[in-house]
Amino acid sequence: MTAATDYTLAELCIVAASKAFENDGEVLATGIGVIPRLAASLAMKTTNPDLMMTDSEAWMLSEPNPLGKRDAGFQQANESWMGFSRIFDNVWSGRRHAMLGPTQIDKYGQTNTSALGGTYAAPKVMMLGARGFPGNSISHPNSFFVPSHNTRVFMDGECDFVSSVGYNPERLPRGHSLDDIDIRLVITNLCVMDFGGPDHQIRLLSLHPGVSAEQVQENTAYPVYIEGDVPTTQAPTQAQLDLIAALDPHNQRAYQIKDNPPGNPR
Repeated sequence: MTAATDYTLAELCIVAASKAFENDGEVLATGIGVIPRLAASLAMKTTNPDLMMTDSEAWMLSEPNPLGKRDAGFQQANESWMGFSRIFDNVWSGRRHAMLGPTQIDKYGQTNTSALGGTYAAPKVMMLGARGFPGNSISHPNSFFVPSHNTRVFMDGECDFVSSVGYNPERLPRGHSLDDIDIRLVITNLCVMDFGGPDHQIRLLSLHPGVSAEQVQENTAYPVYIEGDVPTTQAPTQAQLDLIAALDPHNQRAYQIKDNPPGNPR
């Protein structure tokens, strides 16, 4: 398929993030946030039709729901039921892949969704909380989306509060090994990365158009593994852009990255 020439950075990130799910087969995809959800929906509509998705309540869908207010008479494509108890069975079986946006990601791939600064008893900023992330991070694959790649997110040292398990042998739960951790992709407004470098070091996989490897390193407070010539992140096709527009009819994607810049600034 021919690559499009007119697309936004958010649309580039959606297509790049959809690749996290393309080889998953029949697993439950949970995209937390607009771009992760559209990425999972795009994968379900294109590269992985076996992907499962819920309506964010209790129904399994055979077609992903569009974002936002739906037209009168809209009926979601219910296929089966997955209530609260069945979600736990799914998570513990490993047949789930979640993508979310942590506030901090340290060099181990540990993340923070809980608190910033101060002490645990009296943090400077309280956030959503760890919730189910400790168990999710050891039970099934996870990917991350970061709309603003900077050294506050990819920070020096350990996360202020460790909400999820990463490649830190000092914090592994009893009976587990590093082989049990599966962080797939990290998509940001600058690049695509994973933790596939030596000793699970964060690794640069592709650069978005107009971004240099030096820019990625300057905005990451720990060393990024860079091997050889780094490719440019693949541009969306027009068919992919048409699907994204149908999945996001109210253009919520335009508000996910500051100023909604073009995906190819050149």
